[in-house]
Amino acid sequence: MSASPSSEFLPTGDPRWLDAEEQKAWRAWLYSAQLLQDRLDRELTHRTGISHAYYEILVALSEAPERMMRMSELADRCLSSRSRLSHAVSRLEERGWVRRQVCTEDGRGQLAVLTDDGFAALEDAAPIHVEGVRRELFDQLTPEQVAAMRDFGETLLRHLDATRVP
Repeated sequence: MSASPSSEFLPTGDPRWLDAEEQKAWRAWLYSAQLLQDRLDRELTHRTGISHAYYEILVALSEAPERMMRMSELADRCLSSRSRLSHAVSRLEERGWVRRQVCTEDGRGQLAVLTDDGFAALEDAAPIHVEGVRRELFDQLTPEQVAAMRDFGETLLRHLDATRVP
């Protein structure tokens, strides 16, 4: 049996095609976001051996109470499937940067815990990452564009995922 799309996503009539300006805006935003992600990932991986996906896991754990988080919550935070996150955590365990432990609250859930070595690796990588973000993104924008970018992002977050709005 194939999964059917949610009715909220099914078209209810003729498509509302993008006009020329919307098409340009969409493609510029999409392509620039992809290029930025790719450039930041390449630099971080080249200079630290940490992919952007692994970096995000380390950041999420570093910001969590006691530097630990349920695996399911971590997968949600990193916008990852549980199986993909489990694989990534296994790779981080091999490096000694993360360890798993059983959740003491219910004895069933798994926690990912950032180790001291993992925190040190994150501390080493963070300046490289933030410099890349500054150089490739913020140095290219005016203060007004940064404010507009924040407004744009928060508007989309309110629509797409209310739990992530600051």
